[in-house]
Amino acid sequence: MEIDRITQELTKEIKRENVIKDESMSKHTTFKVGGKADLFVCPSNVNELSHAIKTCKTFNIPYYVVGNGSNIIVKDNGFRGAIIQIYKNLNNVTIEDDTITADAGILLAKLAKIIANESLEGFEFAAGIPGTLGGAVYMNAGAYGGDMSQVLVSADVIDEKGNIITLSKEELELGYRTSIVQQKDYIVLKAVLKCKKGNKEKIKDLIEELNNKRKEKQPLEYPSAGSTFKRPEGYYAGKLIMDSGLRGHQIGNAQVSEKHCGFIINRGDATANDIINLINHVRNTVRDKYHVNLETEVRIIGE
Repeated sequence: MEIDRITQELTKEIKRENVIKDESMSKHTTFKVGGKADLFVCPSNVNELSHAIKTCKTFNIPYYVVGNGSNIIVKDNGFRGAIIQIYKNLNNVTIEDDTITADAGILLAKLAKIIANESLEGFEFAAGIPGTLGGAVYMNAGAYGGDMSQVLVSADVIDEKGNIITLSKEELELGYRTSIVQQKDYIVLKAVLKCKKGNKEKIKDLIEELNNKRKEKQPLEYPSAGSTFKRPEGYYAGKLIMDSGLRGHQIGNAQVSEKHCGFIINRGDATANDIINLINHVRNTVRDKYHVNLETEVRIIGE
């Protein structure tokens, strides 16, 4: 791969310090695992993001766009190509009456706080989800009875041809942990949300209550990617895993959480391989015992 030539092209539009060679992905995923990406690119705006994608396409190299890395596992041998991170830089928010327009790179927790400060309700469910707005649109993220489909109005995305298009809520085809964005591998740039006026103190109390529930029931003290598996129709993944006798089961330093069996955690120095092997063991055990196929919420990339 012509890394130097690609870097040269990228840095025509993107600051040199925002194009990093051989970057360890364990620094950029919430699981704290993963090998090196050939290139790690942090665009500061939509034009730079568009330039990064066009450059990857011109040189025919694989690329993957990430938020804060809360929903991916990068394999131990790393990623041959460019990881493009939109978290941190693309995170502007504007609010007009009950309508919120926010960039895809903003963390959900930060956005929930901003929305609550405007006395707007309906986004409290997202306050503890460990991801960005772009990722939340991509997978129609949800928790505690709420999900993105309840507040989304539209999203601006880059389609497979590199065009920026606006998709309405209907066009986003939001389902359980899925959307057209995921099916077609679009890249979310920003989203428009609509909430309703409420009581600021009640909104903040609800956020605190939900965050306390999370702390009590989820292993937040360990690196993880949140819920590892989607909820199978008619079942709960955590209960199936627990009933399969897998609570606390460990491969290397990856473990099925004793606190919540729906979470696989890194107990310290786990490898991506440990986590992937444990995911596969859990899936096989549950399938053999209950004839239910568990699908992962996390995406596994790299080699």
